Amino acid sequence: MTSLKSAREIELMSQAGRVVAEVLQLLREHTKPGVRTDELDALAGEYARSKGATCAFKGYRGFPANVCVSINQEVVHGIPGPRKIAQGDVVSIDFGIKLNNYFGDSAITVAAGEITDEARKLIRVTEESLQRAIEQMVPGNRLTDVGRAVQQHAESNGFSVVRDFVGHGIGRRMHEDPKVPNFVEERGQGSDLVFREGLVLAIEPMVNCGTHEVSVSKDGWSVTTRDQKLSAHFEHTVAVTRKGPRVLTKV
Repeated sequence: MTSLKSAREIELMSQAGRVVAEVLQLLREHTKPGVRTDELDALAGEYARSKGATCAFKGYRGFPANVCVSINQEVVHGIPGPRKIAQGDVVSIDFGIKLNNYFGDSAITVAAGEITDEARKLIRVTEESLQRAIEQMVPGNRLTDVGRAVQQHAESNGFSVVRDFVGHGIGRRMHEDPKVPNFVEERGQGSDLVFREGLVLAIEPMVNCGTHEVSVSKDGWSVTTRDQKLSAHFEHTVAVTRKGPRVLTKV
């Protein structure tokens, strides 16, 4: 069942969200050619611990790292390691924590040095798609309004939206109901969730240059585009309030 959060709970989630945002800001600054992805992982873990937070991903269903680092054709769930970031890479970084029994979750995509015009457009459009989805987070709107906002903006710019992985509710657990698709399915619209004050969602468009189809790599975690073309990923934890959307994962 979908749970609604009280004003107190949303404040606690905003504290967790702020730490997530601070970590992602730190990792953005360090995402440069020559940096190893496990160095980013170590930075994230050290900063989170300094704030009294627990890295939410490490150990979750067996995931071995603090942060997901997905490069170029990798969509999500890339495992950090000795791999060095190269000039021109498109680097997606997903991070979450638990603080005061509540979770925060966010993601960014960063250009490592100079990137192609197509890659630059992909990053811009994906972030814009997230912002358009966030604007739908007002009382009385529906879950499909979020998916439609992402899908229309991404596809109108010549990109595709990943369907196999979606956003989610969040609160005392990392993944709560409902699932938050970044696209609209015509079937089942009668059960479309109506937004109410106190609903908190992690909205996370994953947008590809080519096909929307993806594959899971041999490591059992890293998800790549089926055609090996570029992908980008942005995410925010967002609350529905009477004053409009409140982004909880920002500095």
